[in-house]
Amino acid sequence: MTSGKAGLASGYVTTVNLDSSGTLPGDIDALVVGVHSGSDGPQPAPGAEHADQALGGRLAASLTALGVTGKAGEIAKIPTLGAAPVPLIVVVGLGDAPQEGAYDLEVLRRAAGAATRALAGSGRVAIALPAAGAEQTEAIALGGLLGAYSFTRYRTRDEGKPPVRELTVLSGAAGAEDAVRRATVIAESVTLVRDLVNTPPSDLWPARFAEIATERGTAVGLDVEVLDETALKEGGYGGLIAVGQGSARPPRLVRLGYRHPEADKTLAFVGKGITFDSGGLSLKPTTAMDWMKSDMGGAGAVLGALIAIARLGLKVNAIGYLCLAENMPSGTAQRPSDVLTTFGGKTVEVLNTDAEGRLVLADGLGRAAQDSPDVLVDIATLTGAQIIALGNRTTGVMANDDALRDEVVEVANAVGEPSWGMPLPEELRKSLDSAVADIANVQPDRVAGMLAAGVFLREFVPDGLRWAHLDIAGPAFHRAEPYGYTPKGGTGAGTRTLIGLAARYAK
Repeated sequence: MTSGKAGLASGYVTTVNLDSSGTLPGDIDALVVGVHSGSDGPQPAPGAEHADQALGGRLAASLTALGVTGKAGEIAKIPTLGAAPVPLIVVVGLGDAPQEGAYDLEVLRRAAGAATRALAGSGRVAIALPAAGAEQTEAIALGGLLGAYSFTRYRTRDEGKPPVRELTVLSGAAGAEDAVRRATVIAESVTLVRDLVNTPPSDLWPARFAEIATERGTAVGLDVEVLDETALKEGGYGGLIAVGQGSARPPRLVRLGYRHPEADKTLAFVGKGITFDSGGLSLKPTTAMDWMKSDMGGAGAVLGALIAIARLGLKVNAIGYLCLAENMPSGTAQRPSDVLTTFGGKTVEVLNTDAEGRLVLADGLGRAAQDSPDVLVDIATLTGAQIIALGNRTTGVMANDDALRDEVVEVANAVGEPSWGMPLPEELRKSLDSAVADIANVQPDRVAGMLAAGVFLREFVPDGLRWAHLDIAGPAFHRAEPYGYTPKGGTGAGTRTLIGLAARYAK
């Protein structure tokens, strides 16, 4: 049996264990099993034999009596009323049975997450979903941990039920111990990012974010460098300075570095970290502002990814830049029609102060390029146009290299973060022409806003450097009801994609 803990600052700790004994653990509060849709009614999935035994062979009859269909995400609870060694059996739908047992890992993640969400208030839960291999075991453990997430820092009294405290994954697969360890590390990083996104801006401003990054980064052996407002001015980081100058809380740039002695590839990640985005003098409407504490989700994902990469010991060099600022209106704020000089010397006419993310990323991209990475990736809650084009769950991926764009999309979808490749039309560059500077930060109309933002960012990437851009404006903050392992609020979007990309290059 192995164990680890997930949960950092949200007031809970869920412990995950592995049990490979092949028998049902004693002293558990609930057992989770899977069920498939079938033409003849619900069909128990591999692992459900534990529940069938506990019910004296009556599982199928119980499912039929309850009207269970087995559709993906469906939850049914069967109290055993003392007739079995476990008080409660929870059945989660897996949809149609896969061909030859090749389970979709995201189906398993979401099923485990839906189950642990439904079991809030339970102390110890065993999950017996199909886990024939290490990948399936990791998916179940990760989904269960992420589904147990709850942000309780600001609760003054107990409201609702506490999350599952202990999770045991039943798996005898080869490599299951390492799988559970990876799931724990990744879940802890995603939890950190969710916590940061959910933290109100009164408690998370650029300097505080930099302190957290320093504390968490140095704890896992990352090299950490923080540039304050004085160093940013001296270094020519005009984008960060301009965006942050309207706030009483000045900007920061954080550099995180991880090196592996056997690595032959270097990745650089740049994250947008606007700890609150009012829009500046181009003020947002109220309904578009109340969730702008999430505008630092890209920087959060970079921090979470670097921590996980270091803890997993991946054989790759990784560098992360957190571009941190607060975008506020005041007498010192930048004005529409101002011209700023970004790191590297390119000038930008600011026509809309609410298009500020691309300004801080311009500095970050220019600085990251000096590290000569093999691949440069930025991630940002960049445009409302991303939500219009792709909705709230799908990340838009753009790149100056089609193969890299496709690679990022493949990795993202494999880890369970839906993504879609988007183009960077050359004709959009002319729409960013400025009469007084090298480039304007927005085009005169709202056509193809997500793509135009990508075209803008491409201007700050040197020729020959492979670069990709992830727009997570919608996926970073889930405003609807929870589903699968995704909670309401901060999701940690992009974190697993960056970790997965690093793991691919480590191979």
